[in-house]
Amino acid sequence: MSNEGQQRASYLLDGRRVTISHLVEAGLLKEGEQLTFDRPRVGETHTARIASDHRIELLDGRRFKSPSAAAIAAVGTGSFDGWEAWTVTSGSLLSTLRQQLLDDAAEAAEVTAESTLSVERHERLKQARQAAQHGKPATLSVRQLIDWWGAKGRGGLIIRQIHADLANHSLSTWPDFDAVSLDDEVQLVSTTPVLDEAPPAGDAFVTAVPLPDEEEDEPVVGLTVGNLPSALAGVESISPAATYEEAITKMAINGYSQLPVLAGTRNLQGAVTWESITRARHADPSAPFSKAFVLPREVRYDRHLVDIIPMLAESDFVLVRDEKNNVAGIVTATDVAATYGEMATPFFLIGEFDQLLRRILAATFDIAYAVSLCDPEGKRKIEAFDELSIGDYQQVLGNKEAWEALGWPLDRKVFLSRVNDLREIRNDLMHFNPDPLPQDAVRKIRNMITLLREYGS
Repeated sequence: MSNEGQQRASYLLDGRRVTISHLVEAGLLKEGEQLTFDRPRVGETHTARIASDHRIELLDGRRFKSPSAAAIAAVGTGSFDGWEAWTVTSGSLLSTLRQQLLDDAAEAAEVTAESTLSVERHERLKQARQAAQHGKPATLSVRQLIDWWGAKGRGGLIIRQIHADLANHSLSTWPDFDAVSLDDEVQLVSTTPVLDEAPPAGDAFVTAVPLPDEEEDEPVVGLTVGNLPSALAGVESISPAATYEEAITKMAINGYSQLPVLAGTRNLQGAVTWESITRARHADPSAPFSKAFVLPREVRYDRHLVDIIPMLAESDFVLVRDEKNNVAGIVTATDVAATYGEMATPFFLIGEFDQLLRRILAATFDIAYAVSLCDPEGKRKIEAFDELSIGDYQQVLGNKEAWEALGWPLDRKVFLSRVNDLREIRNDLMHFNPDPLPQDAVRKIRNMITLLREYGS
């Protein structure tokens, strides 16, 4: 690859998925080059070629941007990591060419604080991939993982960058890093088979299944059950052979309202609650302990949180199964109410800030002038101030002439920096970032509201 090509490719180290087009542009693939997908165990060989639009074209003429989608279509069923399936005429896998492109980009990167972080992350992911392929996946907390990207929380952009960088190294996390809490541990597992031997069923380094549209950004994930601290924090349980007295004592000394009844970590026999114990004993004072069992609701850790609200309305709690199908925690209606309650105050405050600043702009400028600053080409067809975003406010107030029209004795740079902070807070709220807001988030919003009331009146 030329130095110019290496410099152009360096941005791939920063959370963008490598595509077939990138390989062609770097000279690592050629238009018309043949690809082969051998499946010796079933006696099949599939062929394709690189089309002029840099898609993978099968013999029947169908074209795919994604190597995985092309592999699945060629076979007609199943799930495959296409980067590890297709080989080129030299015998190299597409994943080998992808790795070469990333290595060249890392070698050519200019030395800056940001590029140094990218190169260090690239090396860490390479090592993680090698470890995972030999059945020894790296284990670290979600907090440690996102720190590789210089992040403290999981906003939408960071989630997409991490998914892309992991995919570029044929890695994924187990369990999903964006479906558990910051302090839960995940393993970096390979999306390709383990080299030494097949892992036992249920082990942590099972092969992950990639998404067919692997070049596309991952969607922003809303709050999941696993994002709640109690979901995977372990659960106090009781044996089916226990007694009423044992259950009552455990619940009383721990302040629990319910206990799952488990025969092993996965074998859920039921649950007991204060109500179920009272009902069983009231109906028959000599009733066996099993008469107090009720059928609890169960959910996976990666279930969307909003989906379980109707369940909690009926039973007040759900038991949570982790990626190994173990009963790993419990979520109550109180837990969910607290989580959404923590988001409510900044949500309403950011709405008030948005309305105040919009009202000030509308009173100072006409809409045509504002649009000329935030959408000069008119692509968005903005007709009213209600259609502007906080990012648009930044564009308007970033203009020196517009700022001076406000007549505020404030520093424009400092003011806009704080507006950008609030824009990021707003984005985290709107995309249901699973991580807590910074401790000073509410204070920042309140202070800005106070300032706007003072200078905008």
